Amino acid sequence: GNMVEWCLPQDIDLEGVEFKSMASGSHKIQSDFIYFRKGLCFGLACFANMPVESELERGARMKSVGILSPSYTLLYRYMHFLENQVRHQLEMPGHYSHLEAFYDDKKGVLPDSKGTSSSQQPVHWLPSIHRYMYPEMKITHPAGCMSQFIKFFGEQILVLWKFALLRKRILIFSPPPVGVVCYRVYCCCCLANVSLPGLGGTVPESKPFFYVNVADIEMLETEVSYVACTTEKIFEQKRDLYDVYVDNQNVKTHHEHLQPLLKINSADKEKYRRLNDQRQMLMYSQEVGEDCSSCEEDLFILFFMEQNNRIFQTLMEVSASQDKTLTADHARGMGLDPQGDRSFLMDLLEVYGIDVMLVIDNPCCT
Repeated sequence: GNMVEWCLPQDIDLEGVEFKSMASGSHKIQSDFIYFRKGLCFGLACFANMPVESELERGARMKSVGILSPSYTLLYRYMHFLENQVRHQLEMPGHYSHLEAFYDDKKGVLPDSKGTSSSQQPVHWLPSIHRYMYPEMKITHPAGCMSQFIKFFGEQILVLWKFALLRKRILIFSPPPVGVVCYRVYCCCCLANVSLPGLGGTVPESKPFFYVNVADIEMLETEVSYVACTTEKIFEQKRDLYDVYVDNQNVKTHHEHLQPLLKINSADKEKYRRLNDQRQMLMYSQEVGEDCSSCEEDLFILFFMEQNNRIFQTLMEVSASQDKTLTADHARGMGLDPQGDRSFLMDLLEVYGIDVMLVIDNPCCT
């Protein structure tokens, strides 16, 4: 099994981190990176696999070198260092001087593990709805991460958007490498941003768990909302742990009342067309040779934030009105399909505790 070979500080609780920092099935690949969560901290580890002529190591030496931080936003800066260090550890096992120097240099940036970190609020990837967290959502990723996400899921991102906004437990399955799947988790989380004040005080907090494995089952049993990814197929059978299961481009749910949300409707198609039109315009407007990946990330995040703001602004205005009646025209004004999005709207009102009366009943009258 996996084991923690070395760590600083030595008194930190790292139970289970040896399985979080090395994905199941990694023995089949040469290298990977992995985001994960440990308690209130976020982790990034780089994995590498090197063939060796050693019977004791069964022909292969595999290691991960990782760091933990109260915020995931700083982790990407050290990806290159971790990649170099894991290669160094494979070639010269037991030489930790570079890691010790790194820790001594960086430890002042983080809260002391002996107390202040427990009072430090973690930065959540999928923020509480009433806080405008967009600036803290930034994460550096390979150029074109958002483009790949859109190309990979296509119109299905509108299905994921609805589940993310409803704070469902979303589990993404993929065989290794898992790094690119962690980025899919990130993109999925970007779908649910809202910047309106005064929303959702009782909404369940949605927690990012990045990579999870069977060692996390007990913890996941207590969660009401999260987004995570795994390389372990066994999770598919454990239906009580998730609401939505994503296997490659296949998004599915075993909850009957959520089944209507899997269907792409005309409003979804229109949103997807608008998103692609905006991306095309951005690409045309870029100067030749200029890197526009960060601009595309902004466009993607702001596209869905604007959509979410419009929905909640309308819902709050209707709930503050005298008759509190939400009509088909309201639904269309929010960019929703009055019929196709009816069950989505009903779930949204329930999850966010918004008091309005839905009068979108008769399909022939809309």
